[in-house]
Amino acid sequence: MGSVIGHNGGPTLEPGASWRRHAWGRARCELLPVLPIEVVRLRVKRAAELGLDYRSYASVRAATGHDLIGFLFSSNALRLLRASDRLPEARRAKLAALDALRIAAVQPPLDPNRVLRAAPLDAAHAAPGLSAGWGETRARLRDMLDGPADRYLVVGDTALERDWCATVRAAGYLPADRYFAG
Repeated sequence: MGSVIGHNGGPTLEPGASWRRHAWGRARCELLPVLPIEVVRLRVKRAAELGLDYRSYASVRAATGHDLIGFLFSSNALRLLRASDRLPEARRAKLAALDALRIAAVQPPLDPNRVLRAAPLDAAHAAPGLSAGWGETRARLRDMLDGPADRYLVVGDTALERDWCATVRAAGYLPADRYFAG
C-alpha cells in the first residue's frame, strides 16, 4: 500500500478490510510490551500514591519512560482565585496525601507565599504572565521545577495552563476536575 498524505498506514476500508483490520490489530498488539504482573502491581500502587488512575499513570510512563517526581498545580486548579479563597478540604486532603513534589504556579493577584502557607505544598511561585512570550514562560516554569520537566505532571484549569505542558515539555497535563475527582 502506497503512502498517502494524511494516511496513517492502517487498514483500508475496501473489500477484505475486516481481515486487514484483524491483521493490523494483531501486529500492533505484538509490538506492545507485556509487563510481568509484579511490575503492573507496583505501577498500580504508585499510581494510587500519586492520586492518579492507572490509565493516566500508564500513559505518562509510556510517553516519557519515567516515573513522576512531582506535580505543577495552577492556583486555578487549586481553586484559589482571590486572596480570600480557602483551599477546598477535599483538595487539601489529596495534596497532603500525595507522595511527590507539590509545586504551585500562582496567578496574580495572589501572593505565592500566602498560597504556600495556606496549602500543603512544597513550593509556590508566581505564574508566567499572560504577556510573557514562549521563551520567558518556559524559563519561568522550568525554574519552578526541581528536576527534569518530563517528570512533572501539570494540573490546571485553563487552556493557558494546558499550554504550559508543551512549553516546558512536562510529562503531561490533567484537568483539575479529573485529578481531584471523587
